[in-house]
Amino acid sequence: MSQRKKILYGLFGIIIGLCVGALFRNYRTLEIVSMCNSINSMKQKSALEIIGLHPSETPENSQRNLVFVGVMTAKDFLQSRARAVYDTWGKTIPGRIAFFSSEESVADDLPLVALKGVDDRYPPQKKSFMMLHYMYEHYIDKFEWFARADDDVFIRTDKLEKFLRSVDSAKPQFIGQAGRGNSEEFGLLSLEFDENFCMGGPGVIMSRETLRRVAPHIPTCLKNLYSTHEDVEVGRCVQKFAGIPCTWNYEMQSILHHNSSGSRAFSGNLKNKEVHSAITLHPVKKPAFMYRLHAYTLGLKAQELRQQSLMLHRDIAQMTALLQIPRINKNLAPGVPIFPSDETSADYLGDHSILDLNRHRPSHLDEIIEWDFIAKSLYSGMHPNPKRKIESSLTEGLNDVVREIMEHINNFSRQRGRVIEFRELLYGYMRVNSLYGQDLILDLLLVYKKYRGKKMTVPVRRHLYIQRSFTDIRVREITRDVVPALAVTLDSRLPVGSTRPFDNSTGLDRMRSFLNSGWERLSDSFAISNPPMIEMPKDRIVFIIPLAGRPETFMRFLRNFEQVALKQDLRTDLLVSLYVDPSDSSLLTNLLDQLRSRYPQNRINYLQLQGNFSRGVALDRAIKSPFCKQDDILFFIDVDMIFTQRTLDRIRANVIRNRQVYLPIVFSEYDPHPESLGRLYQEQGLKPITTEHLFLSVNDQNFSSNYPITNANGYFRQFGYGLAGIYKSDILRPDLDGFNTDITGWGLEDVKFLETIIAANLKGSQRLLDVADGRVDPFQDPHKPLQQELVVFRAPDPSLVHIFHPINCDRNLEEAQYKMCLGTKANTLGSFRTLEERFVHDRELLLFGRRARGSR
Repeated sequence: MSQRKKILYGLFGIIIGLCVGALFRNYRTLEIVSMCNSINSMKQKSALEIIGLHPSETPENSQRNLVFVGVMTAKDFLQSRARAVYDTWGKTIPGRIAFFSSEESVADDLPLVALKGVDDRYPPQKKSFMMLHYMYEHYIDKFEWFARADDDVFIRTDKLEKFLRSVDSAKPQFIGQAGRGNSEEFGLLSLEFDENFCMGGPGVIMSRETLRRVAPHIPTCLKNLYSTHEDVEVGRCVQKFAGIPCTWNYEMQSILHHNSSGSRAFSGNLKNKEVHSAITLHPVKKPAFMYRLHAYTLGLKAQELRQQSLMLHRDIAQMTALLQIPRINKNLAPGVPIFPSDETSADYLGDHSILDLNRHRPSHLDEIIEWDFIAKSLYSGMHPNPKRKIESSLTEGLNDVVREIMEHINNFSRQRGRVIEFRELLYGYMRVNSLYGQDLILDLLLVYKKYRGKKMTVPVRRHLYIQRSFTDIRVREITRDVVPALAVTLDSRLPVGSTRPFDNSTGLDRMRSFLNSGWERLSDSFAISNPPMIEMPKDRIVFIIPLAGRPETFMRFLRNFEQVALKQDLRTDLLVSLYVDPSDSSLLTNLLDQLRSRYPQNRINYLQLQGNFSRGVALDRAIKSPFCKQDDILFFIDVDMIFTQRTLDRIRANVIRNRQVYLPIVFSEYDPHPESLGRLYQEQGLKPITTEHLFLSVNDQNFSSNYPITNANGYFRQFGYGLAGIYKSDILRPDLDGFNTDITGWGLEDVKFLETIIAANLKGSQRLLDVADGRVDPFQDPHKPLQQELVVFRAPDPSLVHIFHPINCDRNLEEAQYKMCLGTKANTLGSFRTLEERFVHDRELLLFGRRARGSR
């Protein structure tokens, strides 16, 4: 019986194997047939049809026949590098583009030329020469210029067009980054002392005349190869038969830029001189980096177009002034408008009168803004921290200003025979008016280099006086039920566990956050109360409060929460992490139970914790409790805060899943009854204000109204990070995993939380290097999405107010916590003016200060 079973199992296995083999054979046959059909269809296309060129088009009658770009690629890179090139800069060539690969290559959706008798072996000498010969045979009279490029080069096509139109294409030209080989190859490439070659990586450009002279001799050049480098052999062939070398020009190193970082090139910060000034960037080994560069250069193009628009508006304003046309008049003459379309049209070009709004002149002393001093540190007279480290955003802004200024200075360096290089910012002054713009005074150390006539290199110092004016607010309106400003927010609020495509745009996110916050400030100033045109679904917010005692303050908070969140917002819940105290525990839990019974549709819950109070533990337990769902926005708040509906709107607007954490800068009250004011009340027979009176006044107020924000009654607490908004799915990421639970007492847990986010972002920046090194492919590994960077967004929120309460710093705290507590206590003493009046008019303090100075 067992022998029979073995025979049956064997026959069954043979049958299954034959079926699988037949299936694979048929599949392979179909694949071959499909490939043959594709090859035949490609062969049926003419050379002009491949690139979509009409036979009648020539450089004389078409602006799109400036340059033909031939991209050398390989069969294995057609759907990766070649696809990325065609999707990015390949679509904006001021001419045509084609990809040249081996004979068996197939790609229906690319303008591909499969070179006969050519394979993908390296070095690609035959492929390079045959590509040039193909250009000559089919396109020599159709284009002015011919460029040879690799599939790992990025080309700024707008800069390429501007450059080529400035050069005479009727003459033989061989343009590229000249080379003679590296130190190891020097003398081994069979080059004469006056010969060179154009390095192929950054790209090579030749005029029609050059290709016309060289192409007939390509078979001869292929038979006489002296090295394995195809760019060396092409250069030798051009030198011999066209009679011209590669351009001996030092500028070509920056115009056709080669980055020596290898596969990690352009994986870091793109805001640098090389990226901004180059026409070609090489090498871009990963398709993800090609798309990243394309997105960044589109942003640069948008900035350039915006600047051109402003310059045109300035010209219009100057011409209307010269023509003595009143500013209120929008017509050059009766019936002849300055702009063809008015404000109601989508084609409206803007109003040049907005430029006048930026020329602000203070009318009285209070409008004058003090200057900040910039050196190794930043010094501010009215800042809570007068001397502080220069923030990265300010450093980036200064670098942008210096780069733009130096580009402007060196615009005509070639004609003047000199170049000026930036070396160092010695010191500077800065002030910002949030409505009008920024003023800068910078002292720069420069190097003046003269290379024409009497050569010299001289260090010089120059002052820059810069006014950067803000222009009008650009508003993108709703079109076809799509809100562009909310596109990122809508895209980011995906179901938990869903993935998104590869994204590298960080600089644009910061700009968007800045514009959003600026728009909110302006809307507050002008009291805009119109509701949005589209009512977006509100995500639920869960307020999480750590609490130990303080029933009176908690009662005030509950009244605030009920009035704003429960009666107006309807989608905000409450979770209290309550440290049990027998004297207050029943009172607090009863208050929460009563509130829950009145509002059963809201989730009002509490956790009872034991042991010594720890804010970090309280928040961590709440985060990981079942009372919070993965798609909830968690907002950590203290019991001393009061808030309005604007607070909830800002939380929803500024917390973005997988992208952004919101840490508002709250307004904190000063001590309303300092000792000097208390003595003044006693001298005049008045009763001083007490904390109980303060609680009563706050309890009786309408929490929906705005709290009065003045310099006399409080300050924005820039160094407080305790209030934070974040999605639960984000805070439970493995690299964050909640709060630090090793800290006892109050304080420092918020700083550790912020440090954890920053550290996770630094690890997240490793993702670009992982892509560069080939460890991650965002296109081929959709189930292994790259970890998103959580941007920390901070902005002053006048609707969040911290009500003053006496601060007692426990000496048993850790040293860092104790110092932070003392610092917070010192900040609540009063404004600068209050402290000045207190010290100047207090005789005892003045005598103490004099004795202290005399004892030194």
